Amino acid sequence: MKNQSPKVAFYTLGCKLNQSETESLADKLRGAGYQIVAPGDVADIYVANTCTVTHVADRKSRHWLRMVRRRNPQAFIIATGCYAQRVPRELVPLADVVLGNEEKLRLPQIVGQKFGPVVGSCVADVSQPPCSEGVVRKRTMIKIQDGCRYSCAYCIVPYVRPHEYSLPVSEIIEKIKTKEAKGCKEVVLTGATVGRYNHDGAGIRVLLERILENTHIERLRLSSLQPQELSDELLSLWQDKRLCRHFHLALQSGSGTVLRRMKRCYSPADYRAAAQRIQQAVPGVAITTDVIVGFPGESDEEFEESHDFCRQIGLADIHVFPFSPRKGTLAADMDGQSKDSVKKKRGQRMLKLADEARQTFYRQFLGHTLPVLWERKTRLHNGIYSGLTDNYIRVYVQGDASMVNMVMPVRLKGVCSNGMQGEPVL
Repeated sequence: MKNQSPKVAFYTLGCKLNQSETESLADKLRGAGYQIVAPGDVADIYVANTCTVTHVADRKSRHWLRMVRRRNPQAFIIATGCYAQRVPRELVPLADVVLGNEEKLRLPQIVGQKFGPVVGSCVADVSQPPCSEGVVRKRTMIKIQDGCRYSCAYCIVPYVRPHEYSLPVSEIIEKIKTKEAKGCKEVVLTGATVGRYNHDGAGIRVLLERILENTHIERLRLSSLQPQELSDELLSLWQDKRLCRHFHLALQSGSGTVLRRMKRCYSPADYRAAAQRIQQAVPGVAITTDVIVGFPGESDEEFEESHDFCRQIGLADIHVFPFSPRKGTLAADMDGQSKDSVKKKRGQRMLKLADEARQTFYRQFLGHTLPVLWERKTRLHNGIYSGLTDNYIRVYVQGDASMVNMVMPVRLKGVCSNGMQGEPVL
């Protein structure tokens, strides 16, 4: 093995924070001389960066670990992430090494101890950044914060990411500059609770100000915020066009009584006020959200309240989740657990509303010209490329490889099921 460059395949489930951590681990292994390959490829090392927010995420992790063991019985398999943090014993039979979130940073060291020095590696120390040119492209995730101290009744995250901390402003800026130097055009700032970022008294507003002042990154996007984390001072920063007009504003339910049982920190009126402030301050903004259906005790009337609220608020998209009881959370032991058939029916109605909300949002931009960051060639058919506007519209055009990783003006001329059709403005 020392005469070869071992291949590493990462499989990442869950939030953008997990994606950011996978990207960082992959950078370190690549810098040590390892080849990073796709999750479906044959590899020497397989890493599952797991999620445990729902039982479905748990099942997907177990399925992938079993699949790669069959694909290459001799491979070195690592399970890490939130599922590995919550119940490592369930993953021990499926992986050679199980690392919780607090041990995740040891992964490059463990791989190095197993496989030894890689001939031809450009960086001997796996703690150093990668040297391969062209590795970091298009959009990248940068972790700014970790840990959650909210106590939502349904959520397992505070149990698997219990220690809240924020990275120094200077460290985040240096990471952005490194990504920018490698060709990255957009940075997404991620964390377990991004809006609670605070390092030595510098909150999220100060962090954004410093990034805008000290970097030239073309686009800066936040991964998620809570309604109570918004302020007029924060919103005023969106006068800078480099800040993307997209807010993922967590909702979970549009029913006030359900929100109280969930132990959320806001009411539907608070959420509506926050959404209106965003829409007034940032014209053309996309507000996306998460909604849980079938929370314990959710009545038909409460579901209708939630459905009607989501219909009225002017959302650009809704991510719909059937309630998944997580052992150890308050909601797992609540009375009134919903039947799967009820969750399925309500989920289908909310998904239909999500589709209607997307279509309504898209149609208001017909005929408009917006800048698009082109990301990749699609599998639809030859010559079709896709990219994202700053307000999170997926756009498809006829083009060529020279477009990739370029920000170009595009006239939006049609609506399709998952985005819009465009025409480059030359």
